[in-house]
Amino acid sequence: MPSDSARVLIVDDEPNICHSCVKILSKSGYHTEFALDGYEALRMLAKQPFDVVVTDLKMSALGGMQVLARVREAFPDTLVIVITGYSTVSSAVEVMKMGAFDYLPKPFTPHELRAVVGQALEEREKRLANRQLRKEGAPSRRLAHQLVGSSPRIKKVISMVEKVAPTDATVLVYGESGTGKELVARAVHANSNRADKVFFAVDCGTLSGNLLESELFGHVKGAFTDAHQDKAGIFQQAHTGTVFLDEISNIGLDVQGKLLRFLETRELMPLGSTASHKVDVRLIFATNRNLDEMVQAGTFRQDFYYRIYVYPILLPALKERREDILPIAYHFLKQFTRQMNKAVSGFADEAAARLMDYGWPGNVRQLRNVVERAVILCDKENISLKDLPLLGEISDIENLFDATPATNTELKAVKSQIRQKAVARVEINFLTQALAANQWNVTRAARAVGMQRPNFQNMMKKHGITLPKGP
Repeated sequence: MPSDSARVLIVDDEPNICHSCVKILSKSGYHTEFALDGYEALRMLAKQPFDVVVTDLKMSALGGMQVLARVREAFPDTLVIVITGYSTVSSAVEVMKMGAFDYLPKPFTPHELRAVVGQALEEREKRLANRQLRKEGAPSRRLAHQLVGSSPRIKKVISMVEKVAPTDATVLVYGESGTGKELVARAVHANSNRADKVFFAVDCGTLSGNLLESELFGHVKGAFTDAHQDKAGIFQQAHTGTVFLDEISNIGLDVQGKLLRFLETRELMPLGSTASHKVDVRLIFATNRNLDEMVQAGTFRQDFYYRIYVYPILLPALKERREDILPIAYHFLKQFTRQMNKAVSGFADEAAARLMDYGWPGNVRQLRNVVERAVILCDKENISLKDLPLLGEISDIENLFDATPATNTELKAVKSQIRQKAVARVEINFLTQALAANQWNVTRAARAVGMQRPNFQNMMKKHGITLPKGP
């Protein structure tokens, strides 16, 4: 929320404290008012909404705990920060249990007041966004494929896709692994004049040079040892359609040269053939590496780089568009609840906050996997923190990495905890992946991974993994 639209109410029976807080927060752009007792504060809240209430704990007329209780009941969208004196810090534990967002010990600095109010406003925005998405379900999409989000950066991507899709221009999509480069390629295809034609996706990182060349351009009988018959390549099969070449940084220089020639002439010559074929196919490339640096290092052809760098689209990392995390999570939630026939409607506020605060090094792909596991684990209406074990384990492990043991005994204990948590994380990943790949059939999943069914079930029980309900 922009600071100039945020409304903060200060409640304290000491006028000096009220005036000081109003002055501090007004300078930060917040619309700030004050009340000299709890009753006045409730009357003000009834007349107009406030986003945050900062109330003293000890007041002669209606104390902070009573204000907190009534605000929580009557104005659930308003967050409460409680001011406590040093002698009453123990009471802070009680107000936190009652639902206060945070407490602020006296005396506090202007910086501390601004910081805790800013954190409360951020938390309020997360809760409101989560509540709205829980009410509405998965967000609607502007494109035919799953480009979800409303952040400025993803809006720019969507706009670029919409502009280039109707043309036949070559497109280069680049960004970190897991950001959704294939989704962009499919969106370009789905919004083009070729939408009703074939779309081929090729992972260039999984094929050797000769095999990749054969897959793309085809071969004739006798071209190599195992070429027992003619085979049309992907480019020929995709005639009038679109071919998406992912991870092109893994293509060797010789194949790069042949792709360059194909881009310039739209003619191909199958391996072992002397005849060329004219093909009408649109190419979309993608990479997670810096091709300019590879050109400088001599591992990527400069002329090929310039030829594919016609219309570059940069996909931002998920951490760079945090406002899209919850909409994407709800999109996946709807997808997996439908697949698993489970009645999970949303994320609890604390789970939504964890999703939004996490760094997501694996980007959208990692978020998708986390939501899928959470749906498998969840046995209630809303996904809670216990259904996000991987994020909890990652956070706990990172905290343990920062530990500074003082004795050898403490060192051994920390190392043991790291091992246990790391193993738990891997086991949960192992189980949920096996179950998802086998339609959540325990017998088939156990057989597929080479385990006895009872052992597989025991590991599921250990980590609280339950199966989705049947239709």
